[in-house]
Amino acid sequence: MIINFNDIENTKIEHFNGGEGFISARMFVDEKNRIMKGSLEPGCSIGLHKHEINSEILYVLKGKGKVLMDGEYEKVSEGLVHYCPKGHEHSLINDSDDILEFICVVPVQ
Repeated sequence: MIINFNDIENTKIEHFNGGEGFISARMFVDEKNRIMKGSLEPGCSIGLHKHEINSEILYVLKGKGKVLMDGEYEKVSEGLVHYCPKGHEHSLINDSDDILEFICVVPVQ
């Protein structure tokens, strides 16, 4: 199956999970997964949230920023993967001067 994010409507979500600014996202959802191509402008973030029933895999396509996971900051940049296992909390922060683009996969439970 091919997912063409160019064919999916771009949605701007303000204060996603309580974060700063907004996220631009193109989302594919079925009964098994939520797959999203997203971007954060400089200064924007996805708020801190806990994965109670699933995990999340986030692959950085372009740019750099940082993740706050379980109270510790980790730098992320193009080509790196951040993994948040079930039972852990994280947020994504664009603290750079450029757009941060990423793809994330969250299994649906």
